[in-house]
Amino acid sequence: MRSVNPATGELLETFETLSEAQVEEKIACAAEAFREWRTVPVDRRTAWLERAAAILDRERDAFAAMMTTEMGKPLGAAREEAAKCARGCRFYAANAARFLADIEVKTAARRSWVRHEPLGVVLAVMPWNFPFWQVFRFAAPALAAGNVGLLKHASNVPRCALAIEDIFRRAGFPQGVFQTLLIGSREVQRVIDDPRVAAATLTGSEGAGASVAAAAGRQIKKTVLELGGSDPFIVMPSADLDLAAATAVRARAVNNGQSCIAAKRFIVHRDVADAFERRFVEGMKSLRVGDPMNESTEIGPLATAELVETLDAQVRRSVEAGARLLCGGRRLSDRPGFYYAPTVLADPPAGAPVRHEETFGPVAALFRARDIDEAIALANETAFGLGSSVWTADDAERDRFIAEIEAGLVFVNAMVASDPPLPFGGVKRSGYGRELGEWGIREFLNTKTVWIG
Repeated sequence: MRSVNPATGELLETFETLSEAQVEEKIACAAEAFREWRTVPVDRRTAWLERAAAILDRERDAFAAMMTTEMGKPLGAAREEAAKCARGCRFYAANAARFLADIEVKTAARRSWVRHEPLGVVLAVMPWNFPFWQVFRFAAPALAAGNVGLLKHASNVPRCALAIEDIFRRAGFPQGVFQTLLIGSREVQRVIDDPRVAAATLTGSEGAGASVAAAAGRQIKKTVLELGGSDPFIVMPSADLDLAAATAVRARAVNNGQSCIAAKRFIVHRDVADAFERRFVEGMKSLRVGDPMNESTEIGPLATAELVETLDAQVRRSVEAGARLLCGGRRLSDRPGFYYAPTVLADPPAGAPVRHEETFGPVAALFRARDIDEAIALANETAFGLGSSVWTADDAERDRFIAEIEAGLVFVNAMVASDPPLPFGGVKRSGYGRELGEWGIREFLNTKTVWIG
């Protein structure tokens, strides 16, 4: 495995992948750890989560620099990510006992209740775009619930993967409760097939999700999938246009445009389309592109050279199909690293990649809608259904958007974000299951009915 700085293309470090015997050793260690870990009282498990949060806060700058040099996100955003991981740990430390408590149910029995018990070893296949947060939003609830974790992280962020394992070790978690597997994607099925692995969760592409779900399905194992998104950002005439346009730029530029919940398709009512377009294009043009270690940078590099190639091909094919290029539309070859210019494409026709595919980078598709009916139809025409952002001051419009948009999240007059107390996940080809909140901690639990006659 290779750790490469996407801002420069420099090779930082190489790592040997685990041998078959080493993977076997780690799975055996995890299975042995689970037998003890499941019996540890929840208050002791959550005390270790508090310690992990303290490490994340204390060493936030070091972890941020690691994320930035390994996958290219702006340094300020990386600091925020480390802080969010600490918040996630503290949320479950404060609430896990309540979420896991037995639930009394009145029936004809002398007494009956529902108990929640951990499933066992859970394999987490995680992406590079939020290399700490994606892992912690799985690990904090899973470990608090008494499960143990095996992390197969993206191959381009091995430093982050090993650092996360080290955080849990230093926080005091027993050996084997959380381990990193430095393996390639071809080895994932073998881990899922192992009878000691109880379940799997994946955040990533449709293809990766389908592969993991198929492998787990053959073994009748639970999965949670958080896949891609092509989130709509809808603006109606009653919206605060200045605020909507400014937020739209941030929503497209978040994490260098490499986020499943970044707004990607901007659907604007025709009565305010010209005014919004001017503000939005000006905002995209003004984004500061540069070294992600520079505090003033707003857009850093894409994570890999392959991502630049893919994004550029999507833009070129969309222009060829008839989309109007309003700004950007090119890789930035005047500097080392993997940079792409902030781009806006207007009126992409049917068949244009930016209309239907997920674009992972600072590329926005701009649509005009005649009315709310067309806005909702455009929002729902994609195969994805993760997040959505709608901007209106009209209560009736708001209620229609909430009821009719096919998505796991609807944010009104705000950009989409994940938050520890709230469930996170999508519908359609954006996956199934939920992370975070009370819903996330229960994904990998056995909901056991107890009846006493």
